[in-house]
Amino acid sequence: MNDVEVLVEQAVAWLNQDPDPETHDELHMLLRRVGASHPDAVADLRSRFGSRLAFGTAGLRGELAAGPNRMNRVLVGQAAAGLAAFLLERAEPGTRPSIVIGYDGRKNSRVFATDTAEIMAGAGVRAILLPRLLPTPLVAFAVRDLGTSAGVMVTASHNPPRDNGYKVYLGDADAGSQIIPPADAEIAAAIDRVAATVELPDVPRSDSYEIADETVVDRYVAVTAAIATPPSPLAELRQSDPPGTGDGHFGATRRAGSLGVVYTAMHGVGWETFARVLDAAGFARPELVSAQIEPDSAFPTVSFPNPEEPGALDLSYEAARAAGADLIIANDPDADRLAIALPDAAFESGYRRLTGNEVGQLLGWRAAEAAQAAGRAASSALACSIVSSPALGVVARAYGLGFAETLTGFKWVSRTPGLVFGYEEALGYLVNPETVRDKDGISAAIAFLSLADELAASGRTVADRLDEFSERFGHYGSVQISLRVSDLAQIAHVMERLRTAPPADLGGVPVERIDDLAQGGAGIPPSDVLRLSLPGARVMVRPSGTEPKLKIYLDAWSTAGGLGERRDAVTETLQRLEGGIRDHIS
Repeated sequence: MNDVEVLVEQAVAWLNQDPDPETHDELHMLLRRVGASHPDAVADLRSRFGSRLAFGTAGLRGELAAGPNRMNRVLVGQAAAGLAAFLLERAEPGTRPSIVIGYDGRKNSRVFATDTAEIMAGAGVRAILLPRLLPTPLVAFAVRDLGTSAGVMVTASHNPPRDNGYKVYLGDADAGSQIIPPADAEIAAAIDRVAATVELPDVPRSDSYEIADETVVDRYVAVTAAIATPPSPLAELRQSDPPGTGDGHFGATRRAGSLGVVYTAMHGVGWETFARVLDAAGFARPELVSAQIEPDSAFPTVSFPNPEEPGALDLSYEAARAAGADLIIANDPDADRLAIALPDAAFESGYRRLTGNEVGQLLGWRAAEAAQAAGRAASSALACSIVSSPALGVVARAYGLGFAETLTGFKWVSRTPGLVFGYEEALGYLVNPETVRDKDGISAAIAFLSLADELAASGRTVADRLDEFSERFGHYGSVQISLRVSDLAQIAHVMERLRTAPPADLGGVPVERIDDLAQGGAGIPPSDVLRLSLPGARVMVRPSGTEPKLKIYLDAWSTAGGLGERRDAVTETLQRLEGGIRDHIS
């Protein structure tokens, strides 16, 4: 039997256990095309069945389609059965493990969540399904709030529209954080055992799962609203308007301390929950990007529903220009990330999206001030991923807080002892670690809105605060390069070349030291990351954990001279670094 015949045999076995009519018919048609020797059919079959979608520290994530290397009901059923076996195996004798399951508005999210609940219940795990589509942070919250052994969120977050995913949290000692080694490998092994030994129709199911009471959402709203400081007169501004309505011109009713805000949910699930938190915190509701406010799995106005991607915020800029807004707040589709944009005449759109590092610096500074004011600086810590700006460490030292750099991902950031704030540059922020041990775009939005409102009440802007940061701590700038590839071997080749033939300089800036984190070090587990240290700068290189990309992070800083001189120095250094690294990897 040749390799194509083996793939066809695997595909037929998969077809016979697929309960989804759409993917069943899709695979059936593919097999017919293979039989007719269609030129690209064998390559498609090999892509789907030549490997399996790996279960790792980010769970599962991939394109919706038939086959073990895609997201579908067979794969999710196997994952649910494997996770159930893992939970039962690690449960204390005489105890019954439990799990809370959530889902967003992507295609098949509710189907995958319901399949998971039925399979968990069939295995003897207490399964609690959240009452409706909700943001990812609700699952991280519910694991702790309900005291469950684990949590699953069905979402692909900010991935392209055709993707979906399966994100796993653990309770008990893990306190609702995402899985880390060795749990990820143990779950993956349990899933593989299921896939190898049990046909999906033979996996026990039960409809005896529970539907969580709405009070779990109420409690999340209450604790998240409590993050806000008492609002300025913004709280009274336009409260009589129905949500998302008004004259569209904030200036007509603006008074001291008030802000004009535009919000987009990016076709995701953030708005309903965010609106409730705004009401509970006493803030006025913002103007809405109406075309993107309701969940829509087709994502009709964006090709890539990630606020970091070019064009993703174009409708927000349009709405903000029409309204004369002071601030744009954007959540990604599952509302675990936050993007902020400010008026800036230097940009064609009239607005500039802040980098994740800029937002992280401001929220970290705010958290450090609060910890110091409460007399808790010595027992508190700030944390960020190793590819985020070094600026947060400077803030921590200035206020006497601890500081930790972790591997990328909030599964690591959230585990920092004494954490009061953590972030990573990819628009993820953890502002309430006592209740949610994951990035949370809704609580971060409330924290940032509170900061902006406090500034407005004193006649200052967020842009002014960024200048104050640069004047006090130094000016920090960052640039990210993402090299998307069609063949993952290209990434391995670039990483190997950087290790074996590292550059002596980048754009004329000398490389002083190269740290290869493949062996770990300084409390960081082994990771495929290279860190290049240069005078007043740093370059981090790593493969993406969720997409076929090589990611390069450039950071530069300056404390010399006035604000303008610091900015110019950082801009020049970043330009030299970018040119140098592109030359080296091309």
